Amino acid sequence: MLQPFRPSAILLTKKSSSSKVWLNRQSRDPYVKLRVSSEASVAGSTSYRSRSAFKLLEMDDKWHFLTPRDVNVVLDLGSAPGGWSQVVAQRLGWADTPGSATDEWDAANPLDISGFESAGGRRGRGTIVAVDLLRMDPIPGVQFVQADFLAPSTEGLLHALVPDIDSDGGAGEADVILCDMAGNSTGNTSHDIESSLAICTSVFEFTKRHMRAARSVGREMGGVLLIKHFRHPLIDAFRTEHLVPHFRDVRYLKPNASRTESREGYFLCRGWRG
Repeated sequence: MLQPFRPSAILLTKKSSSSKVWLNRQSRDPYVKLRVSSEASVAGSTSYRSRSAFKLLEMDDKWHFLTPRDVNVVLDLGSAPGGWSQVVAQRLGWADTPGSATDEWDAANPLDISGFESAGGRRGRGTIVAVDLLRMDPIPGVQFVQADFLAPSTEGLLHALVPDIDSDGGAGEADVILCDMAGNSTGNTSHDIESSLAICTSVFEFTKRHMRAARSVGREMGGVLLIKHFRHPLIDAFRTEHLVPHFRDVRYLKPNASRTESREGYFLCRGWRG
């Protein structure tokens, strides 16, 4: 079990100034404390792998894009270490808490859930596929692909994992696409914004090939993309040129769990026009 975050005096004296600032910030951060505290009041918070899980929880609590019963295919791009995938699995009914019975989940054969169920796990609905270049530990209900999500071979794998939805060419199409991905921060604003824009553009191109249209879902706000970005006029132009024409509703979100000083924000795009 993870223990509460308590940076020691020795740690603080031996670290650089920037490390001290980071450690102090972590020690005061309520979401870090929720994630690691064994006595946290939020169900399952001891098991979330990343602080960012609380951002997704907060956004879905308000906008309910994961909970409709017609949400059956969710793709999590840039998923490692798995905090967002845990939230999705929880919302699609795989477990009351995101860490339930993970020891019984067979990473080599994720479609066989017999061990998970015999250990008390609950079968959820739909298909959840997580993709990342980095390795991610298994999560009940989540199929993981360690690869570049833009590679042609990866897209073939996704088509194989995602079942046919309907007669309207639904193979390989998602109801919800999530991306909490960000490039490594360099401290150079221009470089970091260009990196964010490149990721947003790549994810949008991927979305055009893999998103199920609202008309196919049968719901005006069906077909959802949630993507992280860093605020800048170039990103605003990307929203205007690419997102607004293709979705019925595009909103800027800044969840409370996102640090105030961060330029980070999210575009919640609903109602994919196809």
